[in-house]
Amino acid sequence: MELFQDQVLLSRIHFAFTAIFHILFPVLTIGLSIFLVGVEAKWLLTGQERYYQHARFWMRLFLLNFAVGVVSGIPMEFQFGTNWSAFSRAGGDIFGHLLGFEASMAFMLEAAFLGIMAFGWKRVSPGMHFFATCMVAFGGSLSAFWIMAANSWMQTPVGGEFVGNRFILTDAFAAIWNPDAFWGITHMWLACLEISLFVIGGISAWYLLRGRDTEFFLVSFKAMVVAAIVVTLLQMATGDGAGKSIFKAQPAKLAGIEAHWQTNPEGEGAPWKILAWPDKQLQANVWEIEVPNVLSLLATYSKTGTVTGLKEFPVADQPPLLLPFYSFRLMVLIGLLLAGLMVWSLWAWKKGELVPERVGRQKRLLYAWMAAIPLSYLAMETGWIVREVGRQPWVIQGVLRTEEGVSRLPAESVTGSLIGFVAIYTLLLILFLLFARRILQKGPNLVDSPVEKGKSHRDINRFLAKKHITRY
Repeated sequence: MELFQDQVLLSRIHFAFTAIFHILFPVLTIGLSIFLVGVEAKWLLTGQERYYQHARFWMRLFLLNFAVGVVSGIPMEFQFGTNWSAFSRAGGDIFGHLLGFEASMAFMLEAAFLGIMAFGWKRVSPGMHFFATCMVAFGGSLSAFWIMAANSWMQTPVGGEFVGNRFILTDAFAAIWNPDAFWGITHMWLACLEISLFVIGGISAWYLLRGRDTEFFLVSFKAMVVAAIVVTLLQMATGDGAGKSIFKAQPAKLAGIEAHWQTNPEGEGAPWKILAWPDKQLQANVWEIEVPNVLSLLATYSKTGTVTGLKEFPVADQPPLLLPFYSFRLMVLIGLLLAGLMVWSLWAWKKGELVPERVGRQKRLLYAWMAAIPLSYLAMETGWIVREVGRQPWVIQGVLRTEEGVSRLPAESVTGSLIGFVAIYTLLLILFLLFARRILQKGPNLVDSPVEKGKSHRDINRFLAKKHITRY
């Protein structure tokens, strides 16, 4: 088959598969760690043991997720040297530094406090344990910052100059805070929170459907409803900002995402294609369903704003069309469905349905929350497809083409490696699901106490008293 002879395409598929699999886990790690900070703080502030029990239950899922994320992430970084050595040589001065910061600052911070967070219950003071949880959460978010800063630099490379085939860094601050950085970082960080909220809410809904520990999981379910409303609105706002950033810095990507071929004349608005079938050979859409002026309004806040068309760029510089075009629309559709789920949840809450005696009857709502788990992940993955495939044919926007950044490896070697990765990652996923199933089947320990059985709450009470908050 021709596919197995195209070494560049195989290398792209190899990295795409690794990245798509790996990212499933860090996003939940980041969001879950922040949730754990919240419930542990709530326990310390109120002294109510149910929040302590929430922290203990959700931490088991966090630790499993963290472990698989680490195992699946390390091979991905090695690919920069094995499959993308030319890219590593070209952008190593900035890309290597940013990934180095992520490992030495963020990951080491997580690793240093993870042991206390996981095994420090009843062994260290509540304050020390809470501090460790905060540091792990901070390390996770810091890791996301450095990785997204590196990826954003690939989208909008500034802060230095290319001399020959190598980027020479002259302004580290400009490189880190490149034009794409703010919106790219915030949009992705909020995606981590949003996915985690729907995972926690969906798992809570699963328990509520079965009538297991209803009062316990109703607490987390209602908290996720409130938090998801806020985060979803913020995510929409940052998505709009990210779109404006693409319009300014990557006009070819925007034109490809929207299958927009002709630059609209002055005084006329650019239409937005609801659906279309773009054809790069024809340099036109075979068919399209469009809404007048909407693309101009979305990109420029003006119904007649000028939006550059794909025909303004050489065919060799135009991105792939079908995959980013439909990935973007699927992402938006899922976002609207999740926003609708928030409205539905609020309506049920207002009707008094979210109480222990009645919540189990809201089967459709609870099933919808369970469905939101895979949908939120799918929205995130399609967003990354838009971001990365839409940047093609460049690995570093406007400077280094993807075909120039790949290592010169035999296609057979890349194929064999890809098959091996698929097999190993499939096994990892199966093991993750099996262990996650065991955690969920076991459920929370509702008789677990913050102190060992037979001992008083003296130490915790003393800690709470120092903070002038409620004692046991």
